[in-house]
Amino acid sequence: MARQAVGQGNAAGKAGIWLWVVAILTIMVILSAPTMIVLALGSLPTAVAWLCDRTKEKFATFCVGGLNFCGVFPYLLKIWFDDHSLSAAMNIVSDVFALAVMYAAAGFGWALFLSIPPVVSAFLNVIAQQRVSYLRSIQKAITDEWGHSVTDEQEPAEIEQSETPPAQPTADN
Repeated sequence: MARQAVGQGNAAGKAGIWLWVVAILTIMVILSAPTMIVLALGSLPTAVAWLCDRTKEKFATFCVGGLNFCGVFPYLLKIWFDDHSLSAAMNIVSDVFALAVMYAAAGFGWALFLSIPPVVSAFLNVIAQQRVSYLRSIQKAITDEWGHSVTDEQEPAEIEQSETPPAQPTADN
């Protein structure tokens, strides 16, 4: 019963968060429509990344969104400091070069998201292999100093003796 209450609270919390998001976005559209137009149309790749990224951590969304915002930000500055009007916002979102900059930045975010994990994985694999060889050299040095009794391994002489088959009993005995 306690689990059910926790689950219901979690659903109510998410609904409350979405309600706040919608309220804030509505206020932002009313107060700053030009900014919201440029931000909404320029950040479409981030929305797509959020929809496509099914992981809990949303790494793709953060990677694409961060670089997408870097592409949108110069045009937001242009609106904020030059002409904060709907016509200026429509000029920016209808400019092919401006959209290309915004979407290319997001594309670079996708490229980083797809290319960095294999590089890091290969790098960590090389480091792990070097660590294994280092630990094996230390193990060999300890075994040479203390003998094979410190490991589960048998000494080479014991291995040779255990490989010879035991004498078979003969009919004469």
